[in-house]
Amino acid sequence: MKVLVTGATGFVGSHLLDFLLKLENVEIHATRRWSSRMSLVDHIPDVEQSINWHLCDLTDPFSVDSVISKVKPDRIFHLGAQSFVSPSWSAPDLYFRTNVLGTLYLLEALRRLDLSDTRVLLPGSGEEYGDVPEAELPIRPETQLRPVNPYAVSKVAQDLLGYEHHKSYGLHIVRIRAFNHEGPRRDRVFALPSFAWQIARVEASLMPPVVKVGNLEALRNWTDVRDMVQAYWLALEKCPPAELFLIGSQKVMTVRECLDYMLSKSPKQDAITIETDASLVRPTEPLRLVADTEPFEKLTGFCCEIPFEQTLEDTLNYWRKKVS
Repeated sequence: MKVLVTGATGFVGSHLLDFLLKLENVEIHATRRWSSRMSLVDHIPDVEQSINWHLCDLTDPFSVDSVISKVKPDRIFHLGAQSFVSPSWSAPDLYFRTNVLGTLYLLEALRRLDLSDTRVLLPGSGEEYGDVPEAELPIRPETQLRPVNPYAVSKVAQDLLGYEHHKSYGLHIVRIRAFNHEGPRRDRVFALPSFAWQIARVEASLMPPVVKVGNLEALRNWTDVRDMVQAYWLALEKCPPAELFLIGSQKVMTVRECLDYMLSKSPKQDAITIETDASLVRPTEPLRLVADTEPFEKLTGFCCEIPFEQTLEDTLNYWRKKVS
């Protein structure tokens, strides 16, 4: 089986490569840009030999066409995206070019090459639901979309492109919306890794004992990224095309509770204070992204194996090693 991973050098992509390398009879292909950092995959033994790398810019249709025509993959995990929410307000064009046009070029390449049997996973985001009233929880696929940032709007468009290309051309598009997933290797511009990085620096006496935060009251489903990539594999193998599924764990916590847990694992916890930084507060913030993930679990047999408390500890330990 030939499997192609776009965005393979990113946070989720690197963990998906780890998962795929454990499987038998899988030929792994992965895209990277000429400027891609390889730091998140440099732990893989013989990374240049064990994975077939292809230079590809998703915003260039000729580049995408070249890779798809060369590989003719059986499975595609389309993880290449702009995924950090905050900059999407100042650079919406970048998000739409990457997330929407990049997806369009991929789907059009499959259509032109008549690769309708290639299974494509389009991972959406819980952010697409936006500001959900408490009375409408838990979120289900049919819950009204109220996206409140350009990133979320771009992911809605990406998802609907997949649906349209299945209906119009018969492409095998698997649609999922993944709720919050975290773990080692996540960039510290995101909230939980930022907390871990700051705590680690305080422990190493590299900064004053103050952790700067944004909004801590957001409520989320939390899943370990190492569980999430297994869910992605199951989705592509077992979910019917075009039907939408929500993926996540049953672990629901506020961002504050996540921070409190990491602080409880620090020998400096009594000395650390928390300070709100206005620059870390988004213009709009979905307060409640809590999903009903049971339909996906029943269909695929997916079950999280890693407690989220372990995820938080692993993230903290990852950043302790990085700052040491």
